[in-house]
Amino acid sequence: MKKIFFAGISLLLFNIHQAKNINDSLYIPRDEENRTLFFDDDCDACGCAAGNGSSGFESLLNPQFIGIKYFAQHYKAKENLFVKDLTQDQYFNTLQVWGKIPLTKKLSVYASLPFQFHEKKTMQGDVNINGIGDLNLMGIYRIINSEDSFHQLNGGLGVKVPLGKFDVKGASGVNPSFQLGTGSWDYQAALNYKFQKNKLAVLVNTDYTVKTENKKQYRFGNQWNYAATGFYQISGNEKTIFSAKAGLQGEVYDKNKQFDEVLPNTAGSALYGKLGFEASYKKFSLGGEVMLPAYSNLAGGDIEAKSRFSIFLNFGI
Repeated sequence: MKKIFFAGISLLLFNIHQAKNINDSLYIPRDEENRTLFFDDDCDACGCAAGNGSSGFESLLNPQFIGIKYFAQHYKAKENLFVKDLTQDQYFNTLQVWGKIPLTKKLSVYASLPFQFHEKKTMQGDVNINGIGDLNLMGIYRIINSEDSFHQLNGGLGVKVPLGKFDVKGASGVNPSFQLGTGSWDYQAALNYKFQKNKLAVLVNTDYTVKTENKKQYRFGNQWNYAATGFYQISGNEKTIFSAKAGLQGEVYDKNKQFDEVLPNTAGSALYGKLGFEASYKKFSLGGEVMLPAYSNLAGGDIEAKSRFSIFLNFGI
């Protein structure tokens, strides 16, 4: 896990260094205050070794918004302890309402409320759970915004309110993340750096989530996410903008605990490559991306990440 941690740090520093070599302004904004970054929810499914897919903290369009987003994840898992092959398909699906509201010039509040509908295919039949997930709230502060607007650094502090149901029996399976929520109050700190100039932009994001023990004496492992994404503006005018994006995104999970005892095969890490797009027309923005794993070692190898897909539609306010 230490190798993954230092690899992630190196990746972030490398991309920041590369961004400093790019020239001239990416989106020439009509109103710079309405073309800054917003933070994206980072706990779409639940909160442990698989199913807590980070969707990243990144977008260049409509930072003051209300919208809707769909996020899908696919995993392969062992059926049980007596099976060696990864034969069980698990699907995590999230439909969330989200928004970001400015309070002052530098301070804003982000919120998202997910509805989860998950499925896993077992030898005994399909298992489905659905319902409200955990509410995410985050305060976002603009730490740095250079005079030429080429550099911007945002910081965030957030909390996850346990509205989603946690089933302690489900936590005893191969993937304890097959839940609607963690059942715990969890806390997050995040940093988001943007460099943009001409038709190119680079976003570098990192966040860390501290998870606490829930009422069932179960505690999911803390989580570190990191991502680096490059954007290229393909076309744009006063009303419309279309850009393509590509990058890497990594996640590192600590071990889960129950009754303060460490649970085996609950830590892990994964690294994804991703391709996507973002487009805007007047106050509307649309975006999507596909993610495929470059590396996956979840739950001691008992779970393998397969693919992710997301799409959102926002309305600027």
